[in-house]
Amino acid sequence: MMILSSARILLISSAIFLLFGVSAHSFELNGAWANDPSICGKIFVKRNTKLVMTKDADNYGSGFIVDGNQVRGKIATCNIKSRKEEAGLAHLITSCSTDVALQAVQLSFKIDSENQITRIFPGAPEMSTSYTRCPTQ
Repeated sequence: MMILSSARILLISSAIFLLFGVSAHSFELNGAWANDPSICGKIFVKRNTKLVMTKDADNYGSGFIVDGNQVRGKIATCNIKSRKEEAGLAHLITSCSTDVALQAVQLSFKIDSENQITRIFPGAPEMSTSYTRCPTQ
């Protein structure tokens, strides 16, 4: 009888999971992102097997590279401490270092599509910057 009861619970739980579509999929942020897709080749280059920003990247526009738990920009490297995704938004809590400082930074992105995001600033909704994922180099 106990086995039958456990089987029923498993069956009901599976049905609920399928009906309501509980998703474990999170947005894939890894890759190179630029504010203008036409500048990808000017701001990113592969050195050895690692994607890096060019020395004069800031002359062409802005961008950053997400590689696992690290976000690299022209002037800072950030380690992702936590991620949260909800309602089409991705929030990252990071610890960022520059040549002169170390600070905690919250990065928030609106997920527009698989290859398009918009950086938003929760305290200043009028400010935002759109980024497009660059093709793999």
